[in-house]
Amino acid sequence: MAGSATVERGARQEEPSGPPLVRRLGGPRRFRMIIILALAVLLLGGGTVWVLYGSPWTKVERVAVSGTDVLTPGQVREAAAVPLGSPLVSVDTGAIAARLRARLPRIDEVDVVRSWPHGIGLKVTERQPVLLIGKGSNFVEVDDEGVRFATISQALKNVPLLEMAVSASSSGGSGAASLRRFGEDRLVREAVRVAGDIPDAVAQKTRALKVRSYDDISLELADGRTVAWGSADQGALKARTLGALMKASPAARHFDVSAPTAPASSGS
Repeated sequence: MAGSATVERGARQEEPSGPPLVRRLGGPRRFRMIIILALAVLLLGGGTVWVLYGSPWTKVERVAVSGTDVLTPGQVREAAAVPLGSPLVSVDTGAIAARLRARLPRIDEVDVVRSWPHGIGLKVTERQPVLLIGKGSNFVEVDDEGVRFATISQALKNVPLLEMAVSASSSGGSGAASLRRFGEDRLVREAVRVAGDIPDAVAQKTRALKVRSYDDISLELADGRTVAWGSADQGALKARTLGALMKASPAARHFDVSAPTAPASSGS
């Protein structure tokens, strides 16, 4: 009996003491460790928040620009309007990209990145003109998606001029019908497709690309030769056919690949 009482007293002495919460957490020692760890986590989290948002160590101090060609880095920085002095973590990179595309239509794509601890990087991709449209004494640049993105005062070398030889007010003809049916924007996009398919050797010599209707597009080369291209369909085949035709008839003045399986050349 005495031995049994001793065992029971020993068991009671090993039970955790203190308030119920302390007992549930395994005793005072374990409770203190949990409190210390919790405080450490709070301090670390608070310190991290302060470093990111409140300290001078991670504020925006510089904006780096790369990838520009026609645009200048200064123009890009001004349009981006990056909030210098703001916490780097809080900068809205999406809003910066949207501002750049809205204010500088020449920009096709832009990648806005945080460069820790003090920088914002702007990697720009500019639109490339494939056609020019005359506008008074100026020229409008058109890219490979048909986007009219900039007006310039001088024509660019090796970029053909688009001539829209169609009129909705005409009394008849395929040109007027095409304009009414497709609209000018669609005809411009068809011309862009043709410009993208012209063989490089021919593209460098192309002075103008003339659109009379949807399926009557032609090229005028700088040396006076002409090419009847037809519609923008089968562009790759027409390009290969034109290259072969020019080699076979180097003295010809006119080439017709509108029906690429039955090409023709004429003049000398």
